[in-house]
Amino acid sequence: MNWLEKRLARQIHYGTLELRYDDGGHRILGTGEAPRGVMHIHRRRTLLRTMLDPAFMLGQTYMDGDWSAGEGGLIKVLEVLLTNFPPPSRRGLKGWLLWPWRPIQQWNRSSAARRNIASHYDLDDWLFQGFLDADMHYSCAYFRESGMDLEAAQQAKAEHIRRKLLLRPGDRVLDIGCGWGSMAIYLARHEQVHVVGLTLSQEQQRLAQERVRQAGVEDRVEIRLQDYRETQGPFERVVSVGMFEHVGVPFYDTYFDTIRQLLTEDGVALVHTIGRFNPPGFTNPWIRRYIFPGGYIPSTSEVTASLERTGIRTTDIEVLRLHYAYTLASWQARFQAFRDQVAEAKSESFCRMWEFYLAVSEAAFYWRGMMVLQLQLARQQDAVPLTRDYLYSGSGAGELPRQEGTAQRRAS
Repeated sequence: MNWLEKRLARQIHYGTLELRYDDGGHRILGTGEAPRGVMHIHRRRTLLRTMLDPAFMLGQTYMDGDWSAGEGGLIKVLEVLLTNFPPPSRRGLKGWLLWPWRPIQQWNRSSAARRNIASHYDLDDWLFQGFLDADMHYSCAYFRESGMDLEAAQQAKAEHIRRKLLLRPGDRVLDIGCGWGSMAIYLARHEQVHVVGLTLSQEQQRLAQERVRQAGVEDRVEIRLQDYRETQGPFERVVSVGMFEHVGVPFYDTYFDTIRQLLTEDGVALVHTIGRFNPPGFTNPWIRRYIFPGGYIPSTSEVTASLERTGIRTTDIEVLRLHYAYTLASWQARFQAFRDQVAEAKSESFCRMWEFYLAVSEAAFYWRGMMVLQLQLARQQDAVPLTRDYLYSGSGAGELPRQEGTAQRRAS
């Protein structure tokens, strides 16, 4: 066993990492017990490259074809590695060196935001259609009941959000980061509302507009190529699903203050975002380079501190824990089903990049403290019911408080 393998072995106290080399070499590191991750090492340089910069090079060497996952797949390799090696910390020399660069990495002014979004979402439509559900929800599903498939769980997510919005006939709804129009179409189908969807991706706008026409709701859904900071209100409701991860900490106050200003006095907003149980940290450098430039997963404290500064009311916070892990596992299975087609159209390196992205994201929800936050917000604290009963009743809408609240007093 060489010194690199010995150094790696000293860190593995949970589970087993099995290394199989193409030249016949074989090493078993760790306890010998489950979980067991298997790495087929195709080039001897792989361990050295990875250990010099694990956060970036684990994904890079996989993309380069330096190693492959054996029995159990990528997720088992990642379980062993992520549970035995701590995440980068803001403490220590490296953390203090990285910390001042966070605002620059997340400086998502309008022009930068457009470039960052285009780099991911302007990929071929058929790629996303191949692994997403039929309605193309590119965000965490809601597995309300055991045995749900992806389609049912995404419909459950859309319904859960619809109920939290407490929509009324005639409401104008702003969908910030509308993607391919999935939520906008769902709301227009189920409520007599007008929805304005915003995206910064030209490809998303084109396909979303086509999907709106196919759904027959073009009279009530408008898809704009527009930054949320350039939008004029008012709107009775604002919804934003899976977009906050692209805002960047320097713009959190701008984001929430914009929502507050766009809402009517009795308006309600619902923000659905990935968050972290851990303190503020860093975006993984491989994810930032190849998948989501400018992206960042906030800690709860970063979100709530901004809400407090902007003065918008937080009327409900719900934490969805493993729902995104299940969603990502479903996406991975669907991607693998047409992987050969992707490899032929793009490249083997692209396929390795995409499957590593899905796998490491799934692993993050199990072993790196990731979760999903649903934040219900309002300008007035009596804009929503006093209890959560309306979310689980058969009607899907709650009765608003009858007492004379702040909004009513101001109106009178």
